[in-house]
Amino acid sequence: MGQLSLRSIAMRVGSNRSFTRRLPENLGGARYPASTEGGLKHLKWDVNKIDPDLTRFAKEHVGPGHSVWDVGANVGLFSFAAAGLAGPGGAVLAIEPDPLLAGRLQAAAALHDQRAPVTVLAAAVSDESGLAVFEIAETSRAMNHLAGFGAPQSLEKGTRSQQPVPTLTLDSLLDGLRAPDVVKIDVERAELLVLRGAENLLAKVRPKIMIEVAETVALEVGDLLAKFGYEIFDWETGRAIESPAWATLALPK
Repeated sequence: MGQLSLRSIAMRVGSNRSFTRRLPENLGGARYPASTEGGLKHLKWDVNKIDPDLTRFAKEHVGPGHSVWDVGANVGLFSFAAAGLAGPGGAVLAIEPDPLLAGRLQAAAALHDQRAPVTVLAAAVSDESGLAVFEIAETSRAMNHLAGFGAPQSLEKGTRSQQPVPTLTLDSLLDGLRAPDVVKIDVERAELLVLRGAENLLAKVRPKIMIEVAETVALEVGDLLAKFGYEIFDWETGRAIESPAWATLALPK
């Protein structure tokens, strides 16, 4: 499918609509609420090529019965792939502060698929509980971010709206939810805040972590993970590294 075809389909679908896609069997076979708001890539015929890093992480590290936390779920590709791979004995927590996307995730979570139950939490993750300003990106909602953060290209193009969102820490979730075996973190340069609010999780639960790390906070993120006995690897090459890469796999020693 060529680029022109993708663009024409995107125009017909509309940027404010979602469409249910069935994941292939190698990604668990569940359905997720795809949307061009998450990028034109969600129109690709082969779902495995939409976000190869995330889908490979799901296939290699999520197994039957696993509990998975998806921090920054966006349109739910990873959440529902993990749910399918974990199966009915697993559990998935999809955390997404954008109310539009969170509503779509909740609707998909209500579908009757053979997968782990998906719980949707409409909040942002930070280093403390409270209230923060959340910015809806002018272009793709995959670039939404907390005020004061965000990728340079998103900041250059501006935001279409701002709204208050509740914030919470990952540690606070341990009191009422099943602890995770696997955690994915994609929070548009607020990843250091997420980890600072997850010290009990890192010290006691010690899940596998896939995390996007901005260069501006790489040293601090690396130091924090090392403090809790994690080894880090460049996800693309598989090699052990001293400072986090953009896509980093963190494994407890």
